[in-house]
Amino acid sequence: MTLLLTAMFLAAGPDRNAAERALDAQDRTALERLSSEAAQRATAYPEDADAQYRSAWTHSMLAQLAIELGDKGLGRRAAESGIEHARRAVKTKPENAEYHRILGTLCGQIIPANVMAGLRYGKCAMEEVGKAVEMAPKSAMVWVSRGVGNYYLPPAFGGGVNLAIQDFQKAIQIDPKSSEAHLWLGIALRKSGKNAEARKSLARSLELNPNRKWAKQQLEKTPAQ
Repeated sequence: MTLLLTAMFLAAGPDRNAAERALDAQDRTALERLSSEAAQRATAYPEDADAQYRSAWTHSMLAQLAIELGDKGLGRRAAESGIEHARRAVKTKPENAEYHRILGTLCGQIIPANVMAGLRYGKCAMEEVGKAVEMAPKSAMVWVSRGVGNYYLPPAFGGGVNLAIQDFQKAIQIDPKSSEAHLWLGIALRKSGKNAEARKSLARSLELNPNRKWAKQQLEKTPAQ
């Protein structure tokens, strides 16, 4: 590949829609490739906050896929790589709420791979997503991120399923068509023993995004009562 083509490739960055489709389909190969491409661009442009964010975001998608596949090693590696780029993005543009959200999300995504990591990353998850909520309280995604963090963070560390449910409900109030908010609300409701409500929320998530394989899997494993 010539230097010009390499520069063009790196400047283009990852295809966000492609990453979302890969997550929906649980296509690990495609998402790992997109994450690698994003990391290459972030390395080539260390002062470019957007390049750092894109890499962090794509690695967060990969960490989420690892959670869905039950691959703790992949989840830890993806989240740790993403955190590095997210911190650079936040350092460059601390006024950007989305950068704080993705950093907090990544810190939270390490916890499912190692619960004891909550001692190290739980504070980061809570503080960074908390900043995002303060800066962009009308963003449904910041509430989804806070909810996911609370879902995985044990009550002893300040999280818990009840707090998560409240966060997901807040996200749905802001954006009733957020398939991710409905998906996570269903998962949290099931964990709290409310299976009928969980199935309703999961079914709504699938209506909004029929391609989300994990939503189908979660609905199938949720009892009717």
